[in-house]
Amino acid sequence: MPELKHSPLKHDPAAFLAKASKRKGFTEAYESLELEYEVVKQLLRARTQAGLTQDAVAERMGTTKSAVSRLESAGKHTPSLSTLKRYAEAVGCDLQVKLVPQR
Repeated sequence: MPELKHSPLKHDPAAFLAKASKRKGFTEAYESLELEYEVVKQLLRARTQAGLTQDAVAERMGTTKSAVSRLESAGKHTPSLSTLKRYAEAVGCDLQVKLVPQR
């Protein structure tokens, strides 16, 4: 069997967004997921600051790594508040939810 070599692809999020934003309907779809992307960004930041892997968070939450991976991906899954609270506790954070008047 031939040896497989792994070469990770470089990903430039800014370049990706610039190119994708030229597609019809992309901007509207992207903006509709703004809240989900912000939540995911905060989840990833908290886990990184805690120095934890997805495996470690999953163990602390009593779930699987794939469940944590789904939680950390925008647009595919809508977690419950109790799940977000368990995640927050697993990474050493408190969960805060607030309603802000519209401008």
